[in-house]
Amino acid sequence: MLIGAAAWGLRETPLEEQLKLVGGLGLGSLELSIAGHENDFLQVDSSAKDIEYAAKLFSDNGLALVAAATGNDFTQAEEGACLADLARLEKVVAIAGKLGVKYLRVFAGFSRVEEVAGKRWEVMVDCLKKANDKARECGVCLAMETHGGVEEVAGGIRHFYSTSSKPEVLRKLLGEIPADMGLVFDPANLGAVGMSTAEVIALYKELKDRIYYLHLKDFRQVSAEAILPCACGEGGLDWRELKAVFAAFAGYGFVEYEIPADIEDGMRRSIACL
Repeated sequence: MLIGAAAWGLRETPLEEQLKLVGGLGLGSLELSIAGHENDFLQVDSSAKDIEYAAKLFSDNGLALVAAATGNDFTQAEEGACLADLARLEKVVAIAGKLGVKYLRVFAGFSRVEEVAGKRWEVMVDCLKKANDKARECGVCLAMETHGGVEEVAGGIRHFYSTSSKPEVLRKLLGEIPADMGLVFDPANLGAVGMSTAEVIALYKELKDRIYYLHLKDFRQVSAEAILPCACGEGGLDWRELKAVFAAFAGYGFVEYEIPADIEDGMRRSIACL
């Protein structure tokens, strides 16, 4: 497994500083966020000059531009909102293609799994298919993250099952979307909805042929209801077992320490664990 840095925890850090930090940590790649946060250097209306500059920053810092990430939700109750997200995502895909990005992280959505049925399920699948058609045209592979829904609770957050985090529903979804749409496999997101380390590993082995890259992080339980993000090895997953399994993974595992306030220290702690 190759080690890089994921985008989310760096959302409050300017791109130039992100790249210097990642290079200084001895990592080989940064997952570039494109219009996934208001602070991102590249947005859907970025100019050709901005796109060229972003690519140059990666080159100047000696980092591989392998993966990018953005945000979308195709499980929203209103079809129009899903279609608006699709139009926006297609613009991001075009930017990723111009950058020569191989993988673009997307989502199925964040609604509760039981809410996404009938027409809402059909809209979600259709949007994913259309986004994948655009990605194929641009030479980009879409990678859907295994991510639950998230809500704030007293003292932290709580994850609940979404269409891409409940295993039996994820299997159904993978059977309906194009075979060249892969996954960003995030063990911590699966642990956060209640899966044990053994269950996470079993799902990884089952789906490994569809996995394009990994996100590496953890959550710690702070109350009966609440969890908080933490570094690898500091939460509920058994990282000794996970490392033994992921060691043979041929692609990137991107460290996703989610707390901007101590992002460098948190990433160092994760790297030390890995």
